Amino acid sequence: MSAQPALREQPVYMHDRAIEMMPRPQLAALQFERLRRIVERAYRDVPHYRRTFDEAGVKPADLQTLADIAKFPFTKKNDLRDNYPFGMFAVPRNQLPRIHASSGTTGKPTVVGYTKTDLDNWAALMARSMVGAGVSPDDIVHNAYGYGLFTGGLGAHYGAERLGCTVVPISGGGTERQVTLMTDFGANVLCCTPSYALNIAEVAEQMGVNLRAAPLRIGVFGAEPWSDAMRRDLEARLGIKAIDVYGLSEIMGPGVACECAVAQNGLHGWEDHFLFETIDPETLQVLPMGSVGELVITTLTKEALPMIRYRTRDITSLSTEPCACGRTHLRIMRVTGRDDDMLIIRGVNVYPSQVESVLVGFPGIAPHYQIVLTREKALDAMTVEVEIAPDAPRDEAALVKKAAEVTHHIKSLIGVTCKVVVKSPGDVPRSQGKAVRVKDQRNI
Repeated sequence: MSAQPALREQPVYMHDRAIEMMPRPQLAALQFERLRRIVERAYRDVPHYRRTFDEAGVKPADLQTLADIAKFPFTKKNDLRDNYPFGMFAVPRNQLPRIHASSGTTGKPTVVGYTKTDLDNWAALMARSMVGAGVSPDDIVHNAYGYGLFTGGLGAHYGAERLGCTVVPISGGGTERQVTLMTDFGANVLCCTPSYALNIAEVAEQMGVNLRAAPLRIGVFGAEPWSDAMRRDLEARLGIKAIDVYGLSEIMGPGVACECAVAQNGLHGWEDHFLFETIDPETLQVLPMGSVGELVITTLTKEALPMIRYRTRDITSLSTEPCACGRTHLRIMRVTGRDDDMLIIRGVNVYPSQVESVLVGFPGIAPHYQIVLTREKALDAMTVEVEIAPDAPRDEAALVKKAAEVTHHIKSLIGVTCKVVVKSPGDVPRSQGKAVRVKDQRNI
């Protein structure tokens, strides 16, 4: 009988520490060379950029230094919608092995495409991110990000496979089954949104499953803003190290930046593939390093969909201070919210993540909430719906007292006056993917 042919091993991610530890002057030189090429390609191959550059009175030749990118116009989400579906692509459609798109709930979806090289780079960057998060090739990765047009599921999937991990592509939903498979398979890594991780933790507790005693040790959470209070709660409930990963489909998907497990203090933005700026969202002026503003990203290696100065609407700051892990790539400090998610309640600016920071860990309150916006005459009003903790008193007097305590706490820490409604356990909607934190009823 002839011998069985040897199984061909899948190509795995070759971890290049030299790139991640590159001295900043050398990194800046690499960025400039790639920036020069991408600006030339965008102008040559994308009619939208040719028109907007011409309207702004700039040419690719005007780019003489990295700082000169400030001369070039911004790209906004509406530009993708205005050029729907394929007008922003720099390559013919038949060179795109994959297309993703947003849900399109507020209009036409934003469509993004990838060449084979784009997909290869995406998998490598997500693998790089996972290495930084502490994931190893021997790990089993339970991937509960949504699969489909949303980039989270496939982005995490191919990154983990590139690293050499075993991937369980379960997607979202069916939370009891998720808990069962996590324990039966011995998952080491959980990938999902932080709000869904909270749902998994709660369901596991209801099932009598102690995930803290399971092999699970790392959570790679992203796709929505979340607070340090939420991180502490997830780490305590799941017995893991909770790592923040950042990305957006217009730029690539997950893996644009990721926290390192060493410091967990800001997300390393992969500067060999992206150029990061922060701007004042009102004046649109570039801000100095360390200032809080809106994150703007330029892709340096994207073939199908080059993005020049894309306004993410995410509010953050950048830091080039040395990190304990030794990586030299700048850090995107924790995103506090989106500029277009900011609520103005009777003159006070409020981000949902600020409310989350107040509520998570508050005595007698479960970490589930929803903000309901209504109109009272000419003014906006905010109601915060929260749940009483399962082991807390639930008589009417206790609920009224707890609502008053939470109202006072929100007023003291955020400065906004709101109504608080304390509900029974399970009455606040649970996340099966991205959480719906704000329910806007102002125009109903």
